[in-house]
Amino acid sequence: MIEYNFIYDSKKEERLDLYLVKMLPEFSRSKIQKLIKDNYCYVNDDVVKASYKLNYQDEISLTVPEPKEDEVLAENIPLDIIYEDSDIIVINKAKGLVVHPGAGNPSETLVNALKYHCYDLSGINGILRPGIVHRLDKDTSGLLVACKNDYAHNKLAEQFLKQTVVRKYLGIVTGEISHNLGKITAPIARSKDNRLKMAVLEDGKKAVTNFTVLERFNGYSLVEFSLVTGRTHQIRVHMEYIGFPILEDPLYNKAKTAEGQYLHAYILGFNHPRTGKYLEFKTDIPEYFKEFIKKHK
Repeated sequence: MIEYNFIYDSKKEERLDLYLVKMLPEFSRSKIQKLIKDNYCYVNDDVVKASYKLNYQDEISLTVPEPKEDEVLAENIPLDIIYEDSDIIVINKAKGLVVHPGAGNPSETLVNALKYHCYDLSGINGILRPGIVHRLDKDTSGLLVACKNDYAHNKLAEQFLKQTVVRKYLGIVTGEISHNLGKITAPIARSKDNRLKMAVLEDGKKAVTNFTVLERFNGYSLVEFSLVTGRTHQIRVHMEYIGFPILEDPLYNKAKTAEGQYLHAYILGFNHPRTGKYLEFKTDIPEYFKEFIKKHK
């Protein structure tokens, strides 16, 4: 289960369900209303209705149960498969596709698609995350590798742990970065103000991002990022920290819309978990990047 806690800090009355949708955009209004109806939400320790009008300093607690294991079904969702053998499968994940089932997303995820496509997947990360060695955010597109057995999973997970996996991203950031090369070394931890966000904090874990500016155009920059470490939201947090947030980032860019961030994992390299041979995969710049650049040049 995941628990969210908020203190309503506005002196203007607002419906409970509308407030929660605003604070938790990953959930639909109908999902929020069902959770409230099923008594998963309390205001000042009392069960209330979705229409409850929040008052200043109301304390809100919302619990979201994890999906049941038998809810993780195989679904015929199209996959852009870059490479596949008996041990691994490399996917070019579409923007908007959630990687694995979780609170608010029991279906229509990459895992549901993999279960339909693959006869076997590794089970190390449990029934809800079969085959998953690493993740990409919902609105980050690009290359992701999954494992079909536990042997491959262990070997590949070791490479991620040792930080020997090559991961490069393309991103469009707000603002024209004046220098061509940069290295951001700033520790990252869960934000103390918003549990949905990460932040640069002194007591955080070491995080290092290298970047190269590829192009500048009318207030934006096309940037290549190379990850040394792999913290949650690392590129998004680091770019906000230096004042050039990822375009359309719903969490870290104030000048946002509902489109989701322009971030794409375009190079992925690792040693094959069984043969030891180095494999590297590369995708072209995605169409939604091309369209934005063409429109703003």
